Amino acid sequence: MALLIGSHVEQEDPIAGARVRGAEIAQISLGDPRSWKGPVVEFPGGAPALREAAQQANLPLVVHAPFVINVASTNNRIRIPSRKLLQKHVDAAAEIGALGVVIHGGHVVKDADPADGFAHWHKAVDGLDAKVPIFIENTAGGQHAMACTLEAIERLWDSISTAAAFAQVGFCLDTCHAHAAGLELHGLVDRIKAITGRIDLVHANDSRDAFGSGADRHANLGKGKADAAGIVEVVATSGAPAVVETPGGAEDQAADIVWLRDRIAQL
Repeated sequence: MALLIGSHVEQEDPIAGARVRGAEIAQISLGDPRSWKGPVVEFPGGAPALREAAQQANLPLVVHAPFVINVASTNNRIRIPSRKLLQKHVDAAAEIGALGVVIHGGHVVKDADPADGFAHWHKAVDGLDAKVPIFIENTAGGQHAMACTLEAIERLWDSISTAAAFAQVGFCLDTCHAHAAGLELHGLVDRIKAITGRIDLVHANDSRDAFGSGADRHANLGKGKADAAGIVEVVATSGAPAVVETPGGAEDQAADIVWLRDRIAQL
């Protein structure tokens, strides 16, 4: 299967957004990614129409869950609504025929035991009606994050491995987040797969900030401080589709897609 490279696009018309960027796969949010409100399909005609249009355009879709979701939290007022909101997005993603739902690994507060966060992840996966897979994304920083360091990712995978829906859990590798977390990009695909057994999606992003900064600030490809060759290596060796979530509009993201394709073609 050919390597698919695409972009995060506006959900009002992902097909048009992908076309103008030259994207072969499109990631969308269903509603405000910073809101607790349920998913909304803004494409004219709703979920059935979007599913049909994407199929006709041969455009795979991925849904990014809201950033507010934190199923690891020790706060019931965050954790329980997070589980419910994740389920709603999984259901909506299935309705539009998406490949899966990307969700951040989340965290616990500094005074909490990280073991509680991993246990909460187990409960979330165990109770999930996974109509489509979820792809847990590595995060950029935080000592109490569930998916920042390789050690944390290993603990997370150990915790969820006996959950009922574990077979429907995949991994999304973000290159900016890895750089920010102090993870060398060269050889990272093998190190991640040794833990998770799989990578289902790559977020191909450069980083505004220095290695190990912990800062989640994306930059356009080749214009930030992440290892450019390492970004290319991750995409080329992951065996997964890649999506750019870089700054600017369609023109800037189209240039990032071309930048990535050109360098992969030279390997």
